[in-house]
Amino acid sequence: MINAIARRFRQFMVGWKSQITYFYRGYSKNNSRSSPQGRIWLRLIGGVMALLLALSFIHPGIAEEAQPAATNNNNSFLVATRVIPPFVISENNQLSGFSIDLWRSIANKIGIKSEFVEYSTVADLLSAVKDSKANAGIAAISITAERQENFDFSLPMFAGGLQIMVRPPEANGGAFANILQLIFSPTLFQVVGVALLLIVVAAHIIWLSERNHKEGMIDKSYFPGIFKACWWAAATLATQADEMPKGVIGRVIAIIWMFIGVLFVAYFTAAATTSLTVQQLQGDIKSVDDLPGKLVATTAGSTAAKYLREQKIPVLEVPKIEQAYEALQNKKADAVVFDAPVLLFYAANQGHGKVEIVGSVFREENYGIVLPNNSSYRKQINSALLSLREDGTYQSLYDKWFEVKKS
Repeated sequence: MINAIARRFRQFMVGWKSQITYFYRGYSKNNSRSSPQGRIWLRLIGGVMALLLALSFIHPGIAEEAQPAATNNNNSFLVATRVIPPFVISENNQLSGFSIDLWRSIANKIGIKSEFVEYSTVADLLSAVKDSKANAGIAAISITAERQENFDFSLPMFAGGLQIMVRPPEANGGAFANILQLIFSPTLFQVVGVALLLIVVAAHIIWLSERNHKEGMIDKSYFPGIFKACWWAAATLATQADEMPKGVIGRVIAIIWMFIGVLFVAYFTAAATTSLTVQQLQGDIKSVDDLPGKLVATTAGSTAAKYLREQKIPVLEVPKIEQAYEALQNKKADAVVFDAPVLLFYAANQGHGKVEIVGSVFREENYGIVLPNNSSYRKQINSALLSLREDGTYQSLYDKWFEVKKS
């Protein structure tokens, strides 16, 4: 096409040159007073007119063809996506899911050949679209005001929101498991350490005060006298002393030690009760109002993570949602907050019997197809989406991936 334009330009210039020469000669005959400056201006005007006419021969599509596009060697329309069941599922290197089927229907409507490119996180997906490495992005991408500043979005393709997933009560192990967890907890180790230190100190004081008493209960020698003193200190700390010192100093120390024993037992009881109560409350998440003070897992950069930070709820951010599931089941997190359709699909399939969904959907949001700013495909995609809703294709895809799977 460029060669044809160049050939037409040369032909035009040859014809135009003859016209300029003829015009110039006629002008010179009729205007004998023409100055060199006038001839120069006449040539400049002729050259500008020739350039404008030559540009008019260029087809408008040339400028569009010169614009860089995110395409591969086969000139396919590149679509960025990420695995997030049931919207995008990867099995045997083949992609499926609601978003994949929906895009294929859209591409068929607008008559383009497309190819999917996988990214691991939503941040990487958005960067690919922004940097023109992909023409569009589709998965479960929430439409937000912040994202609208850097991207164009299609009409909403799915209405969703956030929901909470927790371990079922039986997964927490019941009272016996809580007691075992208390026995091996750092709190109990701290209490035992303090008790041993107090017993050793009290045993040495009693041994020093009783070893020289004629009727003392402690032997004069350090061994085995110190062992007897340790036994007495431990029994008294537990308020079970069966023998009292004979000396005045020893008896005063024994009374003080008994009061310490009462305080120690009260402290231990309070610590154990608090620990068991906290463990019980951690499994008592029923709604978003119960989340403050709990550690909640979700994916980094998601709208769920932003919401939890805004609500001052402790959040464990992980790269992939599968890691959040693992954190919940391994008791590294108390709950998972994420997109409701994704959690419902997991709870009904891979997580069946291991997790449960609690509460209602909150912070409702819509998902859309993300496009670069001022994308020429936005109008076509929106038109295709409306058409798919009208002819029943959209409802068929929804029933395929949500109603059946959920049941």
